[in-house]
Amino acid sequence: MDGQTHLHITSWVLALILLGLTVWFDRLGKPKVGKVFHMILRLDYLLILYSGGSLIAVYFANGGGAILGEAIVKSLAGLWVIFAMEMIAVRAKKRVSAKSAWIQFFIAIIIALVLGFGRLPMGILPLN
Repeated sequence: MDGQTHLHITSWVLALILLGLTVWFDRLGKPKVGKVFHMILRLDYLLILYSGGSLIAVYFANGGGAILGEAIVKSLAGLWVIFAMEMIAVRAKKRVSAKSAWIQFFIAIIIALVLGFGRLPMGILPLN
């Protein structure tokens, strides 16, 4: 595991914490504090995209081989996670139901975690 992998994992763990804080403060009725955490979360999305892009670039640079398809699916699932997180944060701010966004979030994060940690060789627990 290299530095980009550590940066990527750290940035999405930070995003999960920031999402929780954003939703929590919006539910407490403190929209200004929630908005601050939401803006920081949006900046963290850029870090996630940068580090994830660097990781998938390694797969493309090495020719990809048999795992290139899985790396692309993992990247798409990662983007899906980001979109779901944004839907959750926006719906929390508007105080409308985010049930469908939460369902999408959990499906996408399971796909991303299984591929990222279990299947792809730059993960922590490769099954290969």
